Amino acid sequence: MNFFKRRKILKQANFLDLIPIRNMQYEVSENGNINILIPKFKNISLRKIIIPNNKSHFIKVKLDELGSQTWLAIDDKRTVEQIYSYLAEKYGEKISPVEERVNKFITILYQQQYITFKQLLQI
Repeated sequence: MNFFKRRKILKQANFLDLIPIRNMQYEVSENGNINILIPKFKNISLRKIIIPNNKSHFIKVKLDELGSQTWLAIDDKRTVEQIYSYLAEKYGEKISPVEERVNKFITILYQQQYITFKQLLQI
């Protein structure tokens, strides 16, 4: 789907009703936080040639506790509004103002193409 169609859909949609979907794999580190795994090369044959077997094929983006919980809350079923509620209930004042922080984080995840929205896939 081209940029202009995605932009039109997102402009017409209520951000609170969007359902985020993860585009990237992830792993849980020893401290319980999430590491998002971003492939160094998208071309698999190029990856085999350039990266030795003992090296990781991924770049790890390390999330803090709140980012990790937000990432785990993105389960392909919850809307952004339900994610707000879940995090506000779990962290209370620690994450205040929840809407502003989660909006910014989800926007960054979308801009970096770590997530997409279910509404964009239905076209």
